[in-house]
Amino acid sequence: MKGGKNMRKKLIAAMMAGVLSAGMFSTGVFAADTDLKGEVNTFIAASLSNAMEEIQKDFNETYPDVEILYNADSSGTLQTQIEEGARCDIFFSAADKQMNALIDENLAKKDTVEDILENKVVLIKPKDGETKVTGFENITDAANIALAGDSVPVGQYSREIFDNLGITDEVNKMEINEGKNVSEVLAAVSEGSNEIGIVYATDAASVVDKVDVIAEAPADALKTPVLYPVGLIEDKEASEDDTAATEAFLEYIKSDDAMKVFEKYGFTAYKADDASETDDKDAEATEEADDTETNAETETTEEAK
Repeated sequence: MKGGKNMRKKLIAAMMAGVLSAGMFSTGVFAADTDLKGEVNTFIAASLSNAMEEIQKDFNETYPDVEILYNADSSGTLQTQIEEGARCDIFFSAADKQMNALIDENLAKKDTVEDILENKVVLIKPKDGETKVTGFENITDAANIALAGDSVPVGQYSREIFDNLGITDEVNKMEINEGKNVSEVLAAVSEGSNEIGIVYATDAASVVDKVDVIAEAPADALKTPVLYPVGLIEDKEASEDDTAATEAFLEYIKSDDAMKVFEKYGFTAYKADDASETDDKDAEATEEADDTETNAETETTEEAK
């Protein structure tokens, strides 16, 4: 009978776990399995470092036996490392381009990938530093600039801005200190090595005592949204414990608790449904305009008859 009671207790616990799990997915509330253990190799864009360190600490309060191993660098560098066989369980990129490439190569699991954060691109200078630059439009008035390489998402966004403003040729004539990731660009400006630089708003916010924001990228100059996708990577070396820990950590990254941390560091939650709703409204407006135009043409034709 004692064994039967234990069995009933286990069944009830399993049912409760199922209810909690269902609640986790429908509400964004994270349900914990405290027996979890394993190792999670997580590749993160450099701009996520501060937020992800805090998220790791929060996660480990619930899962002390799960080891989160971070590799922080530019998304382009991380993509290359994954392609070359580096062990990775979760990839958190600062742009869709690098993630999509890994999906196309069957290295990232497409059904797990989701854009969850949005950022802004800003122009900065050293704290209280002197410059004639007042915005992206007259960026070439600076003596030099710290700029991420073109394999780095923020470097790609920067070059899109230059192209749309028609200043690419002039910028290329400048003295450019090219960083291999956004952290190097931020360091170059905060240390006063460069007059200006281009980073994410979240990076500038992390060192407000060392840099000033000159301007945010104009909406008409940067048409590509600065989105951060996260998803699972194929890891053939992972044990069952590692896989379970990885899936739990990915869910935690997407949870409401984690989002509060991201927002504290200046990120904005990205909701695909909001974007779809906007697209639908635009489509409806276009359709209504087309209908109005068609009706007007019909009326004109009738009058002509």
